[in-house]
Amino acid sequence: PLYLFVEKQQVNTALLPFLNDSKKVAPRRREEIAKKIHETAVDISIVSLSPEEIDMRNIYAATMEAMYRAVRNLKIQPQAVIVDAVPLHFSVPSLSLVHGDAKSASVAAASIVAKVHRDHLMDEYDKVYPGYGFSRNKGYGTAEHIEAIRTLGITPIHRKSFEPVKSMVNGTYL
Repeated sequence: PLYLFVEKQQVNTALLPFLNDSKKVAPRRREEIAKKIHETAVDISIVSLSPEEIDMRNIYAATMEAMYRAVRNLKIQPQAVIVDAVPLHFSVPSLSLVHGDAKSASVAAASIVAKVHRDHLMDEYDKVYPGYGFSRNKGYGTAEHIEAIRTLGITPIHRKSFEPVKSMVNGTYL
């Protein structure tokens, strides 16, 4: 998934010290920050691509497509777009920043909103697909998750182009 938001004119300065790469922010703090962002953002666009679309495109092309869709889906046309690492071209000025979540409060805020949304999605998937530990591993390839795939099989939410699922589908997984 990808999330893009447009801030109000005034940045909530109380949040600035906590805006960082979402993986470096404690889960409880991420939740608090995401709630504040949702309360103060002028617009938020959430785009999720299906596992099939990601498999068909590849993760890089799917990420770019999700970013383009996110901008198109905004109700308010942005005056500029800042993205994390991926060079994109829009009708408005755009800036691609490597490690953007460490350099831009806007990119960091979007990263946090994305992580919190994805974590909530994984919590829901944990209920739909018990035994995979989605609420704990958030879909990452932990030993527990890989063992669950081996034991329980591949779910519709698994991306078939990602290892080790790809090798399991092809029958080459050892």
